[in-house]
Parts: sequence; structure tokens; C-alpha cells
Amino acid sequence: MTATVEARTAAELRGRRRDTRRRNLRRHWQLYVLLVLPVAYFVVFQYIPMANNVIAFKDYNVVDGIWGSPWAGLEHFERFFANPVAWDLIRNTLMLSLYGFLAGFPIPILLALALNEVRVRFFKRTVQMVTYAPHFISTVIVVSMLILIFSPRIGFMANFLGFFGMDSNLLADPDAFRSVYVWSDIWQSAGYSAIIYMAALAGIDPTLYEAAKLDGASRLQKIWHVDLPGIAPTVVVVMILSVGSVMAIGFEKAFLLQNPLNLSQSEIIATYTYKIGLLNADFSLATAIGLFNSVINLVLLLAVNTVSKRVTGNGLW
Repeated sequence: MTATVEARTAAELRGRRRDTRRRNLRRHWQLYVLLVLPVAYFVVFQYIPMANNVIAFKDYNVVDGIWGSPWAGLEHFERFFANPVAWDLIRNTLMLSLYGFLAGFPIPILLALALNEVRVRFFKRTVQMVTYAPHFISTVIVVSMLILIFSPRIGFMANFLGFFGMDSNLLADPDAFRSVYVWSDIWQSAGYSAIIYMAALAGIDPTLYEAAKLDGASRLQKIWHVDLPGIAPTVVVVMILSVGSVMAIGFEKAFLLQNPLNLSQSEIIATYTYKIGLLNADFSLATAIGLFNSVINLVLLLAVNTVSKRVTGNGLW
């Protein structure tokens, strides 16, 4: 008897949920229509192509096609890890990504906090424009600027460093590659990234500032006790996304700054995959390397999100 009542109750709950979904669909059908194109884009251009990752487990050839090529199992993954250069690639990618994360993650937050304290509107807008504008400069242009700046013959920075007896050709120095890459990237992206935190700061309840003022809090105390807790959820989400893309560092700038002299540190997984897949036409090995890279990013994303949920209560889901 009890089981029958529970089954009937469960069926009624399912029916109510179904009716609620139908009412919501009829009431907000315009919003669902707007979702059609974005969902179709992700399905067609993001999810369906993921099926082609099967190339990593096959001896792919153009004649037989993706699904007609013979299976190879884990052979291509074994080839990659048996290659002595594999661990150098992983180390270079991790070092460059971690350097960029540790150096670049706090700077947009500090910039947003500083701009939030500026009361002169003209100065605030000018700083925002100056820091935001480099985001619209293409990577090719940025690399060309770096080459001109650090050129041993005409670069003013090279001449400046040479005047003090320092190494003037930084682009040929493997140890300087990461710093050139990371700090030029920070210059290009810090202003754009700060917009997210500026928006989060704008959403903080003004009464919190008034209460802090009544309590006699200084500007630094307001930042510490009001601003930082207010943007903490945003910081956590951005941090999770950043850590989740640690292994997916940009290909373009690394490839364009790369030369035979700095190759020992500038060769990362993305550039190596390009050379193996497109230049050497070893599509199966390149896909295996790319799949390994994506799996590592996924594992990092899930791990950081789980830790963040347990420690701070905030996460992506």
C-alpha cells in the first residue's frame, strides 16, 4: 500500500514538473528561440568535430578517410611519450602558463581596484582607454613591435640594455623568452580583463561603503573588507577558467617569437603539434598530442572547481 502511494505521489510530481516546463516554454518561447542559433553553433562547430578525435587512435590516411583508416590503439600516445622531447614540451608549456597565470592574474584585479578609487572621471576614463586599447592590437602587430623594440641594431631597448653591458638581444635568449612573452601579454590583456572586475565592483551594494565609512574605515580597509569580498565570486570563476586553460596557452605569439636560438624554451605543445600535424602531415600523432593536452586541461578544470566549491563555496557549477 505504501509503495503504491509513493509511486502515485512520484507520478504526480513528474506531471507537475512537466506542466511547469510547458507553461514556461509557452510563456518565454522568445528566449528559447534566441537560444537556437548559439546552441546550433556549438553543436555544429564544437561538439560534432569532437568525434574526429578518433584519429588519435587510428593510422589515419587521406584515401581511407577518418572512419576507414585502420585502428592503432594507443600507439601514437606511446610514440609521443617515448620521444625525449615530450617532457621538455610539457615542462615548457607548464612553466610558461604558470608564469603567465601567477604574474598576470592579480594585475587586472589591482587595476580595477585602483580605478574604482579614482574620483576624477576624466583621468579614470583616460586610464581605462589607454589600458584597454592594446587588446585590439593583433598578435602579429604586437610581435612585430617586440622585434623592433628588442632588435640588436635598431631597438631602443636593446641599445639601452647594451649601454649598461647587459644582454641586448633578449629575443635570442632562451631564459628571457618567457618574460618577454608573459609581460607583453599582460600589457595587451590587463585592461580588457579588468573590465570584468570593474563590473563586479559596480554591483556592490553602496550601503556597505556607507557603513564602512561610518565605522571609520580607511580606503585600504574598504578595499579589503568591502571590495575584495564583493568581487570574490567573480575572481574564483575567472581563476577556475584560467587554471582550466593552463595547457592551452596561445599558439600564435609563441610561434611568432620562436627562433632557433630560443627554441629550447619557446617550443611548446601547441607549436609542436602544428609542426607535426601540418608541416609533417602526421595527423594521428598531432591529434593524439592535442587530445592529451585537452584531457589535462579538463582534469585541471574539474579539480580546481571541486576544490573551490569546498573551500569558498563558489564554482562554475
